[in-house]
Amino acid sequence: MVVGDFPIETDTLVIGSGPGGYVAAIRAAQLGQKVTIVEKENLGGVCLNVGCIPSKAMISIGHRYEHAKGSEDMGVIAENVKINFEKAQEWKAGVVNKLTGGVEGLLKGNKVEIVRGEAYFVDSETVKVMDDKNSQTYKFKNAIVATGSRPIEIPSFKFSKRVLDSTGALALKEIPKKLIVIGGGYIGTELGTAYANMGSEVTILEGADDILGGFEKQMTSVVKKGLKKKGVEVITKAMAKGVEESEDGVKVSYEAKGEEVSIDADYVLVTVGRRPNTDELGLDQVGIDMTDKGIIKTDKQCRTSVDNIYAIGDIVDGPPLAHKASYEGKIAAEVISGEKSEVDYLAIPAVCFTDPELATVGYNEAEAKEEGIEVVAAKFPFGANGRALALNQTEGFVKLVTRKEDGLIIGAQIAGDGASDMIAELGLAIEAGMTAEDVAMTIHAHPTLGEISMEAAEVAMGTPIHIVK
Repeated sequence: MVVGDFPIETDTLVIGSGPGGYVAAIRAAQLGQKVTIVEKENLGGVCLNVGCIPSKAMISIGHRYEHAKGSEDMGVIAENVKINFEKAQEWKAGVVNKLTGGVEGLLKGNKVEIVRGEAYFVDSETVKVMDDKNSQTYKFKNAIVATGSRPIEIPSFKFSKRVLDSTGALALKEIPKKLIVIGGGYIGTELGTAYANMGSEVTILEGADDILGGFEKQMTSVVKKGLKKKGVEVITKAMAKGVEESEDGVKVSYEAKGEEVSIDADYVLVTVGRRPNTDELGLDQVGIDMTDKGIIKTDKQCRTSVDNIYAIGDIVDGPPLAHKASYEGKIAAEVISGEKSEVDYLAIPAVCFTDPELATVGYNEAEAKEEGIEVVAAKFPFGANGRALALNQTEGFVKLVTRKEDGLIIGAQIAGDGASDMIAELGLAIEAGMTAEDVAMTIHAHPTLGEISMEAAEVAMGTPIHIVK
């Protein structure tokens, strides 16, 4: 039976239930909207199902194995440590299921109607939602498009059993003896690190001059030092040419330094970027302005060129970060509800879960100088911190970027253990308009890694205690 003769009306229609969509739906419902959310696959989107969450679970498994093998310099010696990878994958799946089930509970608890299927715009007030059997029309006052992105596939590296995207790399049945990673961005480097920690021999091929292009070289050098210790080979200025796939492995050819080289591995992971999911929504039917790459153009209130349609997350300009999508989702829902909200990206952090972790928020030195801001860059090393020494995690630093005229904190960069958690304090400092003195005068518990931020603030003021000026 085909349904769809009678349109169902809703106030706000959200397309996509990832960290942008489900957050937008809940906030809109909290603000009094009647909300319908459409999802064609799994609630929680890429992030919860095949992205942020399972990858961090995999990274955690790698860390546990690495630590369990022992730390001989700390007097801990272990023998015959093994990974039951089937059990590890079951545990990872359990983490995902808890979170996706939680999202469904949150949506239902906020009286958001969940609809399964693919949405296609008919006009600026109507979509058709289709599944294998039915087609239903929905009429909306406002819509929020939050359809996310998908991995880019290289023509000469078609995804298959042994040519993997990030989803495939997270779903392996075995730990590769040898793994080639094409693309040294945050996804490739994180997953390459995770498998290296589990014992894989990993090679990273990066076409640019350096891996992790979004981070300062001072930060990436710390990660490269860690990768070298793990036996990971990083080859930069390398152009992947092609792959030969057999039943039990791959042969990847690449060009570097004017020579073509071939290497064998069990699998090759391709992580060369992501493509916005905007090509099968019927956006051209509505006249929504997009770039040549399929990015939807929006204003500071997440509004597209069509006044009652909003867009958030990976399909709009900016880095493809889950927390950016969630932030934009809240802004869009608030604007629809009549609040005077708009995006301000200065205090949005970016994190890479490598060994050690990297995190940045606000301006770095180069960006500040490009804006004509005279700054002081103040660093404090992990190696001079008691907690870092006690954890045997002494690589890295905290760097504050402060405005020279008044000490206002406008940026921060952290390379080191726990950077992903530590960056929150400095993001708050930027959001709250705090100075280096404000952070320095905040009493930090001892001994903690958080003290490194306080010490960096004292360096910025010119009065450090635990390093010589």
